[in-house]
Amino acid sequence: MTSILLVAERDEQGEISQSTVQAIAAANGLVDSVVTAAIAGEAPASASALAVEKVVTLSSIDDADLGIYDQATAEISALVESTSPEVVIFSKSDFGSVVGARLAFRSDSAFAADCIEISNAGDGVSVTRPVYGGSALAEFDIVSSRAIITLRAGAYETNTETGSPSIEAFESGVNVEQTASVTGTVAEAREGVRLEDANFVVSGGRGLGGPEPFSVLTDLANALGGAVGASRAACDAGWIDHSHQVGLTGKSVSPDVYIAVGISGASQHMAGCSSSRAIVAINKDADSNIFKEARFGIVGDWEKVLPSFLATVRELKA
Repeated sequence: MTSILLVAERDEQGEISQSTVQAIAAANGLVDSVVTAAIAGEAPASASALAVEKVVTLSSIDDADLGIYDQATAEISALVESTSPEVVIFSKSDFGSVVGARLAFRSDSAFAADCIEISNAGDGVSVTRPVYGGSALAEFDIVSSRAIITLRAGAYETNTETGSPSIEAFESGVNVEQTASVTGTVAEAREGVRLEDANFVVSGGRGLGGPEPFSVLTDLANALGGAVGASRAACDAGWIDHSHQVGLTGKSVSPDVYIAVGISGASQHMAGCSSSRAIVAINKDADSNIFKEARFGIVGDWEKVLPSFLATVRELKA
């Protein structure tokens, strides 16, 4: 039996996030797994149908802890000490990356970040994660200690299974003195689907030559029901906001289709999209590295390729 604690997160509507549901699919894929989901605050209605054994609410974590995570770290550490799970899974988010690493230090556990696959390995687990800027995948066996893992969004299909878990409250009794306070927050301006959740991502790079072509990419993304991404070069040039950046220093995405337009395919960018199920490259430089990573490639000027591409998509969806 593999006891798993899965730390759930909420989406912008306060419901269980898609990345959490994907992490549940990963946890349930382990042999003889018994999964407990922990969530801050009152459990949303959707929690009662999660495909887990139990849902534990951590009621003492409030909005004052957002972005700081001192209280969340203390609460989850206390829960881990109380329940002794063999595996703890977080989503690879700001919350998961910070709290996961802190928890690993506090509990003297192994920490594996940005994983795209989890499986059994003897008495422990094996994880696969991108290394060397996404140019290779490495497999690590964690068998001698508790495994604390952050899982990349989109690495697993969204779990459609449901369950009827029991819901319990956990009171740690831990009081944490805040060492910092949030004085204000700025919400990311966005329309449509989140970049990390999109099944289709259309990204532009330096090869677009300026900010205007991103309107064409937006039209294509909207036609596909997807989102717009960008390389760091395009963001640094001010052509599009950094919230769209995909790569080692940006966001990690795992869509069904990743369309790279005018992107050379440097390892730093591929680190953020290498787990896409299919990469389509459009670039006029036939020697660009992106063609080594792409399943489908078009050597040509985007100005000539994209209009017919967009017209075909609209025709097929009509």
